[in-house]
Order: sequence, then C-alpha cells, then structure tokens
Amino acid sequence: MKKKAMALSAVLCGTLLMSACGNSEQKASGDSKSKQEDITLTVSAAASLQDALADIEKKYEKEHPHVDLKFNFGGSGTLQRQISQGAPVDLFFSAAEDKFDELVKEGEINKEDGTDLIQNSLVLIAPKNSSLTSFEDLHNQKIEKMALGTPETVPAGEYGKQTLENLSLWKDVEPKVVYAKDVRQVLSYVETGNVEAGIVYKTDALVSDKVKIIDTAKETSHDPIVYPVGVIKDSNHEKEAHDFYDYLQGKEAMNVLKEYGFSAK
Repeated sequence: MKKKAMALSAVLCGTLLMSACGNSEQKASGDSKSKQEDITLTVSAAASLQDALADIEKKYEKEHPHVDLKFNFGGSGTLQRQISQGAPVDLFFSAAEDKFDELVKEGEINKEDGTDLIQNSLVLIAPKNSSLTSFEDLHNQKIEKMALGTPETVPAGEYGKQTLENLSLWKDVEPKVVYAKDVRQVLSYVETGNVEAGIVYKTDALVSDKVKIIDTAKETSHDPIVYPVGVIKDSNHEKEAHDFYDYLQGKEAMNVLKEYGFSAK
C-alpha cells in the first residue's frame, strides 16, 4: 500500500509540475504575442491630409487597439528627403507623384506596394472680406503679398507656380510671394491677414471658416494633383503597415477622404 501511495504521489507531483510549466510557457507566449501586437506605425503624410487622417486614425485605432498611428505631416518633398536619409517611417502618403516615384527609384518603396489613391484641386483663397474675384486680379496689382508653398518642397507650391506661369502672371506675382513650408502654413498666413491671398488645395480651404475660395485653377494649368500612398520597404512592422495600406484603399477610409473634399483616383 505504501509503495502504491508513493507511486501515486509521484505521478500527481509530476502532473502538477508539468501543468505549472505549461501555464508558465503559455503566459510567456501570451506576453510575447501582446508585445508583438502593441506597435506604433509611423506615417509620413502631406500636410493637406491632416484633418482627414485624424478622423481615419480614430476609426482605425478603435478597430485595431494594438496599433498606434503616429503621423508626421509636412511638405511632400521634405518628407521624401527625410525617408531617403533613413528616417524610420512605415508608410508614405504623398501629395505629388514625382516625390513618391523618387523613393520607388531609390528602392525605398516597392512598386507593387504603392498606389495612386486620391486627387485634389487647386484654389486661390483670400480673407472673407477680400475684393478679389479671380486669378486675373493678381495681374491688376490688387495685392501686395500672397502666400505660396515653396515649390521645391511643397507640391501645392509647384502646382501654384505652374498655374501662374500658365496664366502669364508669375512675373508680376513673384516679387510679392511669401513662401511657406506647407499648404497649412499658407492657409494660416491668409487666415491671419498676413497676406492678401494664397494658393492651397481645395480641401485645405474647406476646413477654414476664415477664408473664401476666389478661383479654382483649371486642371490643364498644372500637373495632375495625385496622392500616392505606399509601404516603405524597410518598415519594422511590414504586416501592420500593409494592413493599414489596405485599409486606406477600403470603403470606410475612402468615405472619410471624400468627406474632406478629395476624390477617388
């Protein structure tokens, strides 16, 4: 009987020990999984996307509680250079195809991991009490200062310069231009009355109640305003980056972008 009792005791001890080890391994595995899921995705995006992506961020993080979206907004040219120089970024959402294509050429983005997602239009804006009525008024010496994104780094500035050149206005306007780091700074200059006019995207003008749209540039007066988005090849969170990339192309995200004035490509 003693031998049987001792054998039974040994079996029970062994079972308990194995169970404890199993629970410990399961807990460790669960902790590891949790750590893998709690990640931060860094998205470098054109400043004109700021309001739309703020709404998309709320929706996405609610559906994906383990993903924290971190946005770096600015001029697309500036963002492109940062990525080229090794900035730790997971996705790039550009306001210009050429800035995006440069990263594809450099091998920073695989061509199959990028797409032209949305379009925008270019407008001339002024304070609410302005007497300006069209781009042509810029030729009639009705302003002393106007704001424009730096063409070399801000796509809206480049499109704006193309439009003014197309209308034979650039030579008259150039001495009056106050350059800005992105379209939101242009918008701010107009809102505060520091300049009498500015060129921004339609989507920027729509979010402000302090300015009015004076005129819309013809599509033929500038390069197509297309917004590509893609996954950076060296992303530390490739799966999650592709998941968000796919989400941006889905109905929910596209509806938000359309609400803010963007149109599907």
